[in-house]
Amino acid sequence: MSEPHIAQRGPYAVAVEAGKEYWWCRCGRSQSQPFCDGSHKVGPFRPLRYLAPRSETLYFCGCKHSATPPLCDGSHKLL
Repeated sequence: MSEPHIAQRGPYAVAVEAGKEYWWCRCGRSQSQPFCDGSHKVGPFRPLRYLAPRSETLYFCGCKHSATPPLCDGSHKLL
């Protein structure tokens, strides 16, 4: 399987709203990072759905290599 494009070597801070659905980009090619804009249609990656349980600021993975997607786990420090 091919590797995702590294969109950013660090997380994206996002203020999420409780009950709102977010679609995290897995391919790294979206122009709407960290969320999907449909760019994956030319590759093997599909977006990951995230439903926010509460309103808060979360850190979405920008390198696309997190072991805890869609949230950052610090994997960008190893790339």
